Amino acid sequence: MSTPRDAIGYGRQFVDQDDVDAVVGVLRGERLTQGDAVPAFEESLVRATRAGHAVAVANGTVALELAYLALDVGRGSRVVTTANTFLATASAAVRTGAQVDFVDVDPHTWNLDVDELAALCAGPEAPDVVTVVHFAGLACDMQSVLDLKRRHGFRLIEDAAHALGARYVADGRAWEVGEHPEVDATTLSFHPVKLVTTGEGGAVLTHDAELAARLRRLREHGLDRLVPDLAPVPMVELGTNGRLSDLQAALGWSQLKKLPEFLAGRREIALRYVGELRDFELPTPGSAGNEHAWHLFCIHVDADERDGLRRHLAAHDIQTQVHYHPVPHQPWFRAFGCRGHWPHAEHHGRAALSLPIYPALSEHDQERVLSALTAWRRTRAAV
Repeated sequence: MSTPRDAIGYGRQFVDQDDVDAVVGVLRGERLTQGDAVPAFEESLVRATRAGHAVAVANGTVALELAYLALDVGRGSRVVTTANTFLATASAAVRTGAQVDFVDVDPHTWNLDVDELAALCAGPEAPDVVTVVHFAGLACDMQSVLDLKRRHGFRLIEDAAHALGARYVADGRAWEVGEHPEVDATTLSFHPVKLVTTGEGGAVLTHDAELAARLRRLREHGLDRLVPDLAPVPMVELGTNGRLSDLQAALGWSQLKKLPEFLAGRREIALRYVGELRDFELPTPGSAGNEHAWHLFCIHVDADERDGLRRHLAAHDIQTQVHYHPVPHQPWFRAFGCRGHWPHAEHHGRAALSLPIYPALSEHDQERVLSALTAWRRTRAAV
């Protein structure tokens, strides 16, 4: 019998004494929320990403929804995103009243297919907003996306829930995800399996000071705290309670100090997997200037064998996950009226399997994962 400590999750947070001390410092202070820790965390995000402004919020889904609202997405708006993403990328737009359309993925990167996006932009149903998703931590072909934005004038959101610390090349230089000034908003998630964690939490990055100010209003019920000499503070638009607490912000502030170490650890594990799993279809790695953050290490397996491999790994106390079943094929989106065919995303949904990768994954546990995969492959070869 294995103990919980023996089980290997596909993702897991790393929390050290510095993180604990940062949270305890807030607990022993006077304000558990709406204090100084959130602005300090936002400033550290700006330094880490080279964005102009960072607005911390309750979670990654709230980050997406507030980004859409701040960009005036609503009834009559058309939002385009990839079929291969977490539900929130699309559902947050739907909640604003927008129409959401999906494009297929590139079969090599599993990111948004820029050729299909280009065809859609040139047609009668051109998008008002495009939300690209940097799947698994590998940035999209941002040069092509930015060229399309310049040509067609849509607003551009990066869903970078997987990609804090990733980089890409565009306009002749390398950019941190969240840094390029022509990206209207970049959303982040700080769930425990992400690059850094606040427990639950998220943020929106932007270079637009007015947009940042509106995001701050929207996360706090639409209250305008910048209006002078008015009491009570006026509500100037319909917002929500999307705040991050100071407890969470303190954890995030401490975690961000370790982001370079976390990224290096993930990249080391990914390189080992790439070197030793040559019998599997492997993810596209990063390259010079296009640095993969390796939030996920996602392989492809024959669709009729994928679930058998998951069971085999589970029997060895190795947890895996599927990222993702195509969003437009989810029952709610089908009922909502999504119809179409996204062949590469559909194949990915049948074949994809995310293996354990996180900074605290020991060499011993990496060997357990590799040995179990090798044993399964040998068994299949013998059939």
